[in-house]
Amino acid sequence: MNKKNGQYEALALAILKKVGGPQNISSVTHCMTRLRFNLKDSNIPNDDEVKKISGVLGVARSGGQYQVVIGQTVSDVYAALLDVSKGKLTAEPPIDLNVDKDLEKKNKLSLKNIGNAILNKLAGSLTPLIPVLMVGGVFKMLVTILGPQMLKILAVNSDLYRTFAFVGDACFYFLPILVGYTAAKQFHTSKVLGMLLGAIMLQPDFVKISMSKAAFSIYGIPMFKVNYASSIIPIILTVWVMSYVYAFLNKHIGPTLRTIFVAPITVAIMLPISLCVLGPLGGIIGDGFSTMLVKFGNQGGVMTILTIVTIGALWEFMVLTGMHLVLMTTLLLVFTQVGHEGVVSVGALCATFAVSGVALGAALKAAKSKKDRALFWGFFVSAFIGGVTEPTLYGLILPHKRTFLSLMIGGACGALYGAIAQIINYMPAGASNFLSVLGFSGGVSVMNLINAIIAAGIAFSVAALATYLIGYQSKISSTK
Repeated sequence: MNKKNGQYEALALAILKKVGGPQNISSVTHCMTRLRFNLKDSNIPNDDEVKKISGVLGVARSGGQYQVVIGQTVSDVYAALLDVSKGKLTAEPPIDLNVDKDLEKKNKLSLKNIGNAILNKLAGSLTPLIPVLMVGGVFKMLVTILGPQMLKILAVNSDLYRTFAFVGDACFYFLPILVGYTAAKQFHTSKVLGMLLGAIMLQPDFVKISMSKAAFSIYGIPMFKVNYASSIIPIILTVWVMSYVYAFLNKHIGPTLRTIFVAPITVAIMLPISLCVLGPLGGIIGDGFSTMLVKFGNQGGVMTILTIVTIGALWEFMVLTGMHLVLMTTLLLVFTQVGHEGVVSVGALCATFAVSGVALGAALKAAKSKKDRALFWGFFVSAFIGGVTEPTLYGLILPHKRTFLSLMIGGACGALYGAIAQIINYMPAGASNFLSVLGFSGGVSVMNLINAIIAAGIAFSVAALATYLIGYQSKISSTK
């Protein structure tokens, strides 16, 4: 075992102990920077004790999950967590953390619990798609930058241009299949059947039927024509209902016939439910959200500007509480429907650059403290180069509340310019570091990218200057 792996295992063991051990974990996953636990008893972990663990940047409770912020090495810690949980902690048999089991306590029915459950499932279904969306966004960005729209390096009919184009398109077009898998994991049902139901929505003959004007029915039930390419909500609703159908059949069909009949009967039952009811309903919901946000962003009036500025000022607050997932879900819906977005993306871009600005301002301000200066420079590199803002958020901004003001001022100022310039983002879930401005390359004018760079620069510079002038209160060494 090398030294790094040993550190990850030690960190995983410490976290596992503080959250109540494997016996208190219903399921665990991770996103880009956080371990996300679904705990049987969420009262067991002491947040202050977990925060004291070396390697833990912070703790958040959101969407019914207990989230431990790790940073860029979260996937390594997650792998170590799975390893150390297999019989190495206690004599009691630990649960298999590789298998999703619905062992969570049944909460009382309330609007809050319902909202948390919906948010949790949406986040769980969409978060694993981030690498795919990043691939699609990068290849679409290359098409725009290298193609006739900007640098004119690649001709439209060249093999490389066409290759980049179909790879970028594939990442979005086949989302129903990918979401079929991720949603099935969330609803604890058959992943391959979830993917199959998504594939049915994109089957070429079915697509032709959906695009034709001729009436069509499933078992005599009229089918509403919907284009499911790049859609998200229809397949999530479909897999949700399928989870109950599949579980019912699996329970009531004997072991001898289960292998042969459960899957075909499930699909046969789901066809009219999916294509005649849930699919069209999901399409209406998705179109409604997308149309509303796109129209709102295109108005360019005072309310639109105020909204973008508010997002720029408060985005990192929402990240800390997990409430940004609501906006991220809407953002992804808009991208999959129309291919661009100009409200949430603008505020989030400027807020992210403002975090880097705060780290830089604090590093420059900490001239008399070698320890603080080294730590703050590390935060700056992590945010600006690595694209991970959690170290700055949890290691600098949260302990030193005065920096929140600098963060808000920087994010708001950058967002104000971006809102007035009406910049549009063409690359969802792209880089979150200094390269994130490249997501604004696209459209008919290079000025969109230039204005995005200016907006990000304003957010960064104003946040850095404000932090330098306002300061950051007590020493970082007093927090951790």
